[in-house]
Amino acid sequence: MNIIKLINRCRLVVSIPTQSLSRTLNSKYYYKQIVKISNVYVPLRNMSQKSITSFFKSTPKKIEEKIDKDDSTSSLNNSSEVNGTSSNQNGKRSKRLRSSSSERNSPEIEKKSSPPLKSEKKKKVKRQRIDSSESESDSPIKSSEEQSDIKLERSNNPPKTYDSPKSKKSKKQENIVSEKKIKVEKTSPKTPKKKEVTSKESPLNKFMVKVEKSENSETKNNKENIQNDQEKPEIVAEVDYNPAKSKYHPIKDACWSKGQAVPYLALAKTLEVIEGTSARLKMVEILSNYFRSVIALTPEDLLASIYLCLNKLAPAYHSLELGIAETYLMKAVGQCTGRTLAQMRSAAQRSGDLGLVAEQARATQRTMFAAPPLLARRVLAALRDVAAMSGQASVNKKIGKIQSLYVACRHSEARYLIRSLEGKLRVGLAEQSVLQALALACASTPPQAAGGQLDVASTMSPEAFKALVDEHALTIKTTYCECPNYELIVPVLLRDGVAALPEHCKLTPGIPLKPMLAHPSRGVHEVFTRFENEEFTCEYKYDGERAQIHVPGGDAPRFADAAVFSRNQENNTSKYPDVLRRLPALLRDSVTSCVLDCEAVAYDTETKQILPFQVLSTRKRKDAAEEQIKVQVCVFVFDLLYLNGRPLVRRALAERRALLREHFREADGQWKFAEGGDCSDEESVQRLLENAVRSSCEGLMLKALHGPRARYDIARRSHNWLKLKKDYLEGVGDTIDAVVLGAYRGRGKRAGLYGGFLLACRDAEADHYQSLCKIGTGFSDEDLRTLTETLSQHVIDAPRSYYMFDGAHAADVWFSAASVWEVRCADLSLSPAHRAAIGLVDPDRGVSLRFPRFVRVRDDKTPEQATSAEQLAQLYLAQDQVKNSAHRHVDQDDFY
Repeated sequence: MNIIKLINRCRLVVSIPTQSLSRTLNSKYYYKQIVKISNVYVPLRNMSQKSITSFFKSTPKKIEEKIDKDDSTSSLNNSSEVNGTSSNQNGKRSKRLRSSSSERNSPEIEKKSSPPLKSEKKKKVKRQRIDSSESESDSPIKSSEEQSDIKLERSNNPPKTYDSPKSKKSKKQENIVSEKKIKVEKTSPKTPKKKEVTSKESPLNKFMVKVEKSENSETKNNKENIQNDQEKPEIVAEVDYNPAKSKYHPIKDACWSKGQAVPYLALAKTLEVIEGTSARLKMVEILSNYFRSVIALTPEDLLASIYLCLNKLAPAYHSLELGIAETYLMKAVGQCTGRTLAQMRSAAQRSGDLGLVAEQARATQRTMFAAPPLLARRVLAALRDVAAMSGQASVNKKIGKIQSLYVACRHSEARYLIRSLEGKLRVGLAEQSVLQALALACASTPPQAAGGQLDVASTMSPEAFKALVDEHALTIKTTYCECPNYELIVPVLLRDGVAALPEHCKLTPGIPLKPMLAHPSRGVHEVFTRFENEEFTCEYKYDGERAQIHVPGGDAPRFADAAVFSRNQENNTSKYPDVLRRLPALLRDSVTSCVLDCEAVAYDTETKQILPFQVLSTRKRKDAAEEQIKVQVCVFVFDLLYLNGRPLVRRALAERRALLREHFREADGQWKFAEGGDCSDEESVQRLLENAVRSSCEGLMLKALHGPRARYDIARRSHNWLKLKKDYLEGVGDTIDAVVLGAYRGRGKRAGLYGGFLLACRDAEADHYQSLCKIGTGFSDEDLRTLTETLSQHVIDAPRSYYMFDGAHAADVWFSAASVWEVRCADLSLSPAHRAAIGLVDPDRGVSLRFPRFVRVRDDKTPEQATSAEQLAQLYLAQDQVKNSAHRHVDQDDFY
């Protein structure tokens, strides 16, 4: 009887033995209960066709009736007489108009009309048995089954006795009245059904009673839901959500109600519209409309929305990464949609976007039970769970978690879910655009004004509103640079507003800030042009790795909680255990907490010489044991950003440098202050540059000492700092950090290795990689072997859709954008074959490198931090041969 438990509100195919079926369904009540379950069809495969026919279509013997000769019948009733029943318009059963004895006395009718009516009856019964799901009274199967049940009941009764015609007529009238009463009881919702009493309570009987109760409760719940829905205001359907709508209303145009969790489909629709938009200001407006609805309806989901828009899981210093290879994503999608890994690879190669492939595969998939809709907060939580999985069988666990998300995707959700797992949304949203959209949303719909005005722009002039947005944007960006943690910023933003951010979110030890960067300078004469009539200092530019050292504390420094962060805000504490052990030798007794900006350099303690960066790159990246460290490090401290609970970033460099030398000390071979000196003429600068080169340094860093230009501009490549390298004195004025997109197979001596490479720059606005040049010089044989092995881990089947290159430069092997190389060149030139910075200096031609030469691999930089198209345009326009041309470019300080 356990097979009964499989009966659901869905179409089932059940195989039941004949004996079990006869025991189970040998009751009129059970059969009625099973027929009540809508959309259930139970073909019995193990029963013979004869058994099925006899079970479903057996009819009882006709009851002899006597009617008056004066009764007249219509032709329709005559046709119904042969079938044994007739129905009126109300669906009620009419009286039998002709007895069986009269049929036997009509041989002509029996010969001619009986066979076709018999076949017609079979077809009609079969068709009605399949289609009948509305009611029991209209079902021919039910009526025939009732007759068969009467037959079974009569077989248990004593032998049949014959009554007089008058008694027959009275009994028949009584039967008709009883049938009407039964029908009234069935249709009445208030009158409970009469339960048939059996000797033993069958499991099927119990199950059917539960089904009735659940149906009644579902009906009651549905009525309550309908009433609630009628009371609630109408909201936009999730599929029709459009944040690009003109005169967008944050509540009326949203696809969720107040207090309801934000559906992930709303975010996916927003990203879909942004992806189809090329204008940056319009993209910011679209995203701000979505943020306005989140702020007005569900402010607790604003944090999850920001992280998902940026494709981040947590602050950078938490080092929380998904770690999902593209092959595993293909495997997860293929298993859910019935495709092999080879089919997924082929589809991804044709499309160039695994997200689109996953969306198309999900659109063609049908499921019996729909999964609950995805919510923005739950998607972020699931992605964090995937990133936190580690250890044995973690890959299978991650695939299972991804599949549970994927099967619940609707419409474009699958595209952006898979892209998020890949690590690239590819919609053109940079972090600065998201911060600008957040500022616009907070200016239009102030979060702290609960139930207040939803559209401030309608009450202000365009000029006043633009000034308000600019003020909010500056406050939010500056705060984020000092405290790059949305989990601290967003709660203050929602509770107290934008104006309260600088008070509550400050520079704090333990939270790394984005470092200040320097602009390149092509010569000594340019330095004096920039710092005209200003006092500046020159410091050695060391060839090492940027290190930001944080020492928290209260009454005394807590060295156990000290941390070292990279320029990308990555936590490198486990990489430098020897540096942390030496911290007490650096700090004087007056220091309780501090943040230092330093450069970690490979150092030979015996010869006391600085070693090249390539030596430092051989040091273990994580979980280094101090006793196993072979490459020693000397840390050169050049700036003090925080001291004893006070941020110093807005103070002049001269004051910061004085405090640094007052509260900290040097230790030979371990801690040193950056060497340099104050210069007042070109000769002193040139002399200091030569000394820096002889000391194995890259060049000089030139910084303003006093005034507003002497502040520490967080996360900004400011002209207040200039870098002057030995390579800048001739040629382009700077080295280029390019991204490797592809390789060309080597020939001759380089056979079996990669002989050349296709490099690109990054267009931050469009989030594209634009081809820059082909490079094949500057490599040693060992470099080529190492690079071939390293790049083989990033091989992909086809170039991505966001790779911009000319067909003539198509590579033999393509890579995912992961490796960054430092390249030196003679100068920059315009090229019709390359796409770098196209449209910035020339509408049809891009910028390319002349005589490029490989310098080193930049492991400390991500592809997003490679030289941008805008920087290439600036370098091109700064060259002497184009300086006096019609192209003019205004210098601007840029974040990041």
